[in-house]
Formats: sequence, C-alpha cells, structure tokens
Amino acid sequence: MKELPTSARAVVIGGGIVGCSTAYHLAKLGWTDTVLLERKKLTSGTTFHAAGLVGQLRTSANITQLLGYSVDLYKRLEAETGLGTGWKMNGGLRLACNAERWTEVKRQATTAQSFGLEMHLLTPREAFDLWPLMTIDDLVGAAFLPTDGQANPSDITQALARGARMAGTTIFEDTEVLDLEIDKGRIRAVITGHGRTECERVVVCAGQWTRSFAARCGVNVPLVSVEHQYMVTEPFGVPSNLPTLRDPDRLTYYKEEVGGLVMGGYEPNPIPWAADGIPEDFHYTLLDSNFGHFEQIMEQALGRVPALETAGIKQLINGPESFTPDGNFILGEAPELKNFFVGAGFNAFGIASGGGAGMALAEWVHKGEPPFDLWPVDIRRFGRPHFDTDWVRTRTLEAYGKHYTLAFPHEEHQSGRPCRKSPLYDRLKAQGACFGEKLGWERPNWFADLSAGQQPKDVYSYGRQNWFDAVGREHKAVREAAVIFDQTSFAKFALKGRDAEAALTWIAANDIARPVGSLTYTQMLNDKGGIECDVTVSRVAEDEYYIVTGTGFATHDFDWIARNIPKDMHAELVDVTSAYSVLSLMGPHARSVLEKVTRSDLSNAAFPFASVRTIGIAGCPVRALRVTYVGELGYELHVPVEYAATVYDALMAAGHDHGLVNAGYRAIESCRLEKGYRAWGSDIGPDHTPVEAGLSWAVKTRKPVAFKGREAIERQLQNGVKKTLACFVTEDPDIVLLGRETIYRNGKRVGWLTSGGFGYTVGKPIGYGYVRDPEGVTEELVLSGTYELDVAMTRIPCRVSLGPLYDPGMKRIKV
Repeated sequence: MKELPTSARAVVIGGGIVGCSTAYHLAKLGWTDTVLLERKKLTSGTTFHAAGLVGQLRTSANITQLLGYSVDLYKRLEAETGLGTGWKMNGGLRLACNAERWTEVKRQATTAQSFGLEMHLLTPREAFDLWPLMTIDDLVGAAFLPTDGQANPSDITQALARGARMAGTTIFEDTEVLDLEIDKGRIRAVITGHGRTECERVVVCAGQWTRSFAARCGVNVPLVSVEHQYMVTEPFGVPSNLPTLRDPDRLTYYKEEVGGLVMGGYEPNPIPWAADGIPEDFHYTLLDSNFGHFEQIMEQALGRVPALETAGIKQLINGPESFTPDGNFILGEAPELKNFFVGAGFNAFGIASGGGAGMALAEWVHKGEPPFDLWPVDIRRFGRPHFDTDWVRTRTLEAYGKHYTLAFPHEEHQSGRPCRKSPLYDRLKAQGACFGEKLGWERPNWFADLSAGQQPKDVYSYGRQNWFDAVGREHKAVREAAVIFDQTSFAKFALKGRDAEAALTWIAANDIARPVGSLTYTQMLNDKGGIECDVTVSRVAEDEYYIVTGTGFATHDFDWIARNIPKDMHAELVDVTSAYSVLSLMGPHARSVLEKVTRSDLSNAAFPFASVRTIGIAGCPVRALRVTYVGELGYELHVPVEYAATVYDALMAAGHDHGLVNAGYRAIESCRLEKGYRAWGSDIGPDHTPVEAGLSWAVKTRKPVAFKGREAIERQLQNGVKKTLACFVTEDPDIVLLGRETIYRNGKRVGWLTSGGFGYTVGKPIGYGYVRDPEGVTEELVLSGTYELDVAMTRIPCRVSLGPLYDPGMKRIKV
C-alpha cells in the first residue's frame, strides 16, 4: 500500500459515488493534493446495490439543475476516462391512474417547463407504445422526460475515481478514519489506522455511517438507515431501449437490465435498520431478502406488468440506505464546525444526484459558498429536534412511506408530534386550532369554527382545500378588526458586546446604527449581493440588538451571522428563541385592544412604526415591536414564556368588544401576498438581490459605510438587472396558484412563480415571480407586456403589478 501523505489540502471521507464525485470535482478545480479515504473498497457501502435510475425533475429549480448536471456529466464521463458507466439516456415515464394524480403530473409538467426541462404529456396508448410490457386499463395519462435515464452505479463511481486520479487526487482504500484532530474549534488533521494527515478541510460522504461519525465531532447529520428492496429478474426479452418507469399509484419503479427488469418500490410500512448501530464489518453486504414484506410491492407490480408472474427471479436485493426526515439529501458546511462539509442522506436517489452533488460540494469547499442557492438540501435547514435519533427515525419512516404518495399542497407530516409547543398550545387547541409543524414547533395554521361543527383537520386536494373559508374569516378579521397570531416559534437572537453595532453594520444591508428603541427591517447579503437572511433588528441597548427571523431559518441565520462577525470585533451571538413567546396583535383595532391592558403611551408619536418599547401588561414585562407582516397596524409582543398565558388571556378579554379573534399562519400568508411582502426561501434568497426583489429601499447605499455585498448592489444599481420580482393576478378566482407556474410574457417563457396563493380582500389568486431577460429587465419592460400563467399545462391570462395590491392606509385595492 502506498504511504499516506502527511498533509493534504482537503480530505474526502467515503468512496461511494458522492465521495468520488466530490474528489473528482475538487481536482478539476485545482485541488490536486486532495486525498480520498475509504474504509473498505470503493462502492462497498450503499453505492454497489443502488438501482441506478436517473431522474431530474424536483420542485426546486436549482435542485433540478443539479440533477441535470449529473446527466451531462454521465454523458461525457466514459469518453474522458475510458471507463464504461452504463449510462443510457432512454428517458423516463411517470404514470397517473386517477384524476388527482393526473393533476399532479400536469403540474409537474408545468414545473418542468418552468425550469427548462423537456417533459411531454402522453395518452395511455402513447405510454403503452413506449412501454409495451404494461397494462394500461387504469391509466389516465403519463408524462415522459426524454433526458432521464439509467446507469450502472459502480461503473460510474469507478469512472469518477479514475477521473479524480487523472487530475491528481490520491485514493486510499482499506483506510478507516478513526478520528479528527480538532483544536479550538479548528480541524487540524485526520487520524487513520495508517497514520495522520494534516488538513484544514474535511468532506464526509460516508453514507449511512455519516451521522455517527459526525456526531463524534459535535456535528448533527439527521439521517437513519432503512431497508430498501428491489427485484432483479432473469432475461425475458425486455427491449434494451425501454425507458425507466415510475408508477407511483402502485408504489413501484422499473428499469431494463440485461433483457430483464429491475423492479422495486416504496412500501408504506418501511423497516428501519441498525437502530443500535451499523455492524462493525458491514461492507459489500446485503441483508436477508424479505419476501413477505416485498409481497405488497409484488402484488402492485403484477397488476402493471403481468409478465412478471412467469419471469424468473434472479435476486431480491435488500440493501440498507440512508434516508432523511424530509426526503431531501444533505449538503454543505456544518454549522457546528468550520471546514467540516457533508454530502449524505440521498434517499435512494444518490446516483441521480451524485454528479451534481459532488460538483456543488467541491464548489462549496473551493469558494466557501455553494454555486447557487441549495436551501432545500442545505444542512442548516435542520435544528434542535434533529439531534434526537429516535425523532429522526420516526419522521424519516413517515417520509419514506410517502415517497410515492400524492404530494398534496400544504401537506403536513404527522409523526413525532407534538414536539415543541408554545405555552398557548392547549388553549389554542381547545379553541379549534389546526396545527402545522416547522422545525418541531407546533404552529396554528387555521382555526375551525367549532360551534358550527367544523373539525380542525386538513383535507388535502389540488383544488380548494377545506380550510379555505376559515382562513377567509381570519383574513377579514385582520383587515377589519384585530387578531392574535401565536408566533412563538420565531427564531430570536441576541447580539451583545461593545462592537455589536460595528459588527452588525458590516453584516446588515440596511442601516442598523440607529438609536436605542429603533427597529430595522434588513437583509444580510453575500458578496454577490444575494439575500442570505431576511430579519428584523431591534436595538434594545447601546451594546445589544434583538434579531428575529423565521422559524425554519434558526440554524441557517444564526450560522450566517456568527460566521460573518469580523474576527477582531467583540460581539457575541446568543440564541434566545426558547426564552420568549411571541403574540402578534394585528389589525386596525390592535391599538385599541392593547391600550386596555397597558398604561404605556401607544400613540403614534410615542410609539411609531419601526420602533421597540418595553411595556407592562397584567404585571408582565413585554418587549413590544411595532412591525407588521400582514399590512395592518400591528405589534409583535415578545413575552418571557412564563408570562405568555397571562398576557394572552388579558388581550383576549380586552379584545372581545373589538372583534379580536385567533388567526393562523395561512391568514398571514394570504395577507402578505396582498401587501407584497417577500418570503425568504421562495421569493428571495441567495440567488436574488434586493435590487432584483424590489427591496433597494432597504439597502444603505446612500450612507458611506462598508457592508457585505455593497459592491455587487452598486454594480446592479448602475448597470441594471436581468430579472425583477413582479406580482401576478388572475381574473378567474377559482384558479389555484401554488408556485412554479410558468410565466409567459407576450407568448415567451420568462420565468416561473416563486410563491402563490389567494388574496381574500382582492378576491383573486395572487402569485409572485421573476420576469427574466438576458438583455436586461426594466420597470417599463415588465409593465408593458401581456402575461399568461401556465397552470397544470393550461394558459391563464393574468395582470402584472410591481407594487402592493393592498394599501391599508388608503384602504386601496389595486387589481
């Protein structure tokens, strides 16, 4: 065995497809002294028993782009390396056997069109012509993606490994990583059974071993192992050009292999594996075939492919794979440890993702940031509940069981709940709250009218859902009276220290150097001007700021702020989320209600918009923020948790005569769409700048002070932009907008909706999306076009706006 180097620029741990892809791409970026370490042999973990289907379409444009990169890479890899990959671009079919599934498929076709991916809708007969082994009696239709395909996982991995070696990477098999040497929060070296290699960057692509290994370094990687089975038949004349086939209503998938079929599926009752740890010498190992458990999949498959009844079975492969709580894989730099990168948890589509995931990870290591917004797979989307492996396993098994079920809009997971509860949870539940969950928090989405016999339970569909009218009542109360939203789940941070102002001045795009008592809405930008965080910042002391952000962004935003505090500044960031409940009192009567329970002066002169005050309510100290996300007079009341119930009861009693009611997050969403407020993770993110998003007013370019991203913003202000966020409204009130619908301007595809919903005050569906033009986009261009939205492959006329549809000050509705 060749000698392990004493130092390397980066060490990749794990020799499956993702590890080899990462090493390959690092070498291509000039990291030629990269070392890849594999505890046994390349592909001996999960890769060797992967089924090898390669699909591309996802609900995120960037993840679709990432999977598309895999296809492009696999096309050229054999010519580059001289090793066969088994890559075959034979296309992919997806079947629909009922009306709801057909609606889902048509919406997927619109999504594909939005993202520039070719996808065709077929009749049952057209699908049969492509896949003549199947029965089509129950088919409503099908979709065909001609650029999908299949590959041999081990061959692709070996080709990537050869490509990495050709570019300078050194690969060591039979080299187990025993530990990392970490000094004062900094990686110093990798310790193996063959010696020590100094390095500063480690990339862990160790599949189902990643969680336990990372935990030894204090890094949380939420994944668990689940048994996954598929059957390989003897040859029986299957054409070699047969597309891959997914039959989600029957929970099954198929691909051709050497004249036979590979057939597997996702059963609703998956079997977890290695709950007490993976056996020590587990490699190139399969589990015992479980024919009894596979029988449910086999029955479904026989109904689709009758020839399977007489086909010989070569093997029933049972291999454990790593799955995650939300069905998305995990990429990125760990928030707990600098220069510790992760690529794991691929949910049985690691072959489809491997090329793109390795590219993205390598770019992340190389530049310190991903090549584009990868929030759906970013490791920082997880939080406190995900440290508990039992909770992760429970949620992951639910997600596995839903792999092929209908992905209804607004669908909530049910497992592992309730986990994190507001002090008001039981009170709100008794009043008809229907809860959703985010990052473990129970949050009221809407309230049922219990007196009318309405049940607080979501009934899912692709049309109007059962809560539509209930949310309309809450929306009306926001606009005409007053409501309380329990937003305790907000993430909340305290930034303290003598340099708090200087540090935040650098990190925040807006001007936070304002007097104590000021509140500032601001973005935090990357060097390209992209929006990394979207927060409110309250100055509560000369040396302290109180920062509030969305529930799901707790880990991400804390990490971004902490990493960007200049090293020479004295400022400490502390997560205080669990210390405060948040009761958001919103609506034109909000001041009248609040005046009944406090002696503090709430006049506009004493307590203007964008300010923060400490007030007393029923003996409780309350940090009141004058701010709104619904477009009405409003106060966020941040209350120490032990006082939350007392303050809530006082407000509800005082608000009775003013029409005060409870309201949930779906009413917040409806109101914010009307007012044109942006949502991070959909309308804005790292790929969008404030200039493009219509938020230039919130950037301190007029002030001669340095801040992160300033140069990029100034370039855009001077040179213009190539995309602009706009609002779209359809005249037909029955259209359901969800996001990802294609935007057409003058008959040409120019973008897609980033978010969509219904505005009850305007009485119409509302969507937001970027109008794009490589030659440049101006306000005049946006407003001069004739627009349509493609909704489930049907063109719907719409109107465009660059301003809010609703103005509470003038009670003006603009549609």
